[in-house]
Amino acid sequence: MATSAVTTEPTPPVTIHNCPACSHWLPDGTLACPDCQALTYGKYLSELAFSAQQLEQQQKWAEARERWLAALAWLPGDTQQAEGIQKHVAAIDARMRAEEDQRARWTKRLGPFAPIALFLLKAKSFIFLIFKLKFLLGFFAFFGLYWALFGWRFAAGFTGCIFIHEMGHFAAVRRRGLKADLPMFMPGMGAYVRWYGQGVSREDLAAIALAGPLFGLTAALACYAIFWGTHNPLFLILTYTGAWLNLFNLIPVLGLDGAQACYALSTMQRALLAATCVVFFGLTLGPTMSFDNVQWIFLFVALGMGWKTMVRDTPEMPDTRTFVYFQSLLILLGMVVLYTYPLVDQMK
Repeated sequence: MATSAVTTEPTPPVTIHNCPACSHWLPDGTLACPDCQALTYGKYLSELAFSAQQLEQQQKWAEARERWLAALAWLPGDTQQAEGIQKHVAAIDARMRAEEDQRARWTKRLGPFAPIALFLLKAKSFIFLIFKLKFLLGFFAFFGLYWALFGWRFAAGFTGCIFIHEMGHFAAVRRRGLKADLPMFMPGMGAYVRWYGQGVSREDLAAIALAGPLFGLTAALACYAIFWGTHNPLFLILTYTGAWLNLFNLIPVLGLDGAQACYALSTMQRALLAATCVVFFGLTLGPTMSFDNVQWIFLFVALGMGWKTMVRDTPEMPDTRTFVYFQSLLILLGMVVLYTYPLVDQMK
C-alpha cells in the first residue's frame, strides 16, 4: 500500500458569541443556539468530520477515532449528532478489536516468523505496492496476450504505456487524499483504476479522468523521443498507438475518460470540442478525400461531443479549466496522430 496523504487536524475556532444562523448573542460555552437550535461551531464540526472520514479512507482507524472524539467536545451531549458519533466510534472500536484479534491469531500460528510477516503486511513502500497479486496477474496476462500477438518488444512497450496512462488516474486520485487500487488489467480490453470517494466535485472528477490521457500523452512523447534518438521503428509505432488510444479514451461515451470529464462542461464547451475534432477530421481527408482507419477516431469523438450537447447533464457553473485541459489534450494528441500516422503507414 502506498503512503497515504497526511490529513491535518483543523485548527480549533475562536469563541463564538453570535449564532452563525440568526446572530443571537451567545454566552461562553454555548454549543447550540437556544433560539434557532443551530450548532454554534457547525463549520468546525464539518471540518473535523471530513478530516476523520479522510483518515478512515486511509485506514488510520486510531487517528480517525481521536478526531471523532474531538468533535464530541463541540456538540451538546443530548443531540442526535453526538449520539451518531458515539455509535460510529463504537463501530471503529469493534473494527480495531477484530483486527487486533486477527493479528494475534496469525502471530500465534506463525510463531517466530510473525515479525517478518507483520513487517511485510505493514510495508508502505512502492516495492511492496506493485507486488499485489491481482495487479500482477492482470499485468502479466495482458503482457502475455500482446507478446503472443506481436512479440515481446511491442508487448512490453504497449503494456508500459497503458500502465502509465492508468497511473495518471491513480496519482490524481491519491493526490486528492482518496483511496485507489492499483490498475486492473483486462487482456484484450484495457485497464482501469478503481477508486473510492464520496462528494467528489465535477471538477475533481474531470481532473481525475483527464489525468490518464495526460500521462498517456507523456508516454507517447517519450516513445517518440526514443525513436528520434535510436531510429527504432518500434517506438514510432508505440508513439502512434499510444496517442491513438488516448484519443479514443476521450470519446464521451460509456465509462471512457471523455464521458467523466464532460460532466464539468457546458453545452457550448462541448460544441467547441466537437468542432475541434471536425477540423482534425477534415485535415485527414487530404486532396484525395480518401478515408482510412486514422480518421474515424476524430469523427467518433466529434459525434460523441455532438451527442453530449443534447444531453441535459450540464453543470450550473461550467469549469473553464476543464475545457482548456480537454481542448489541449485533443489538440496535442491529434497532432501526434496526424504526424506519426503517415510515417507508420509507410512502414507497411
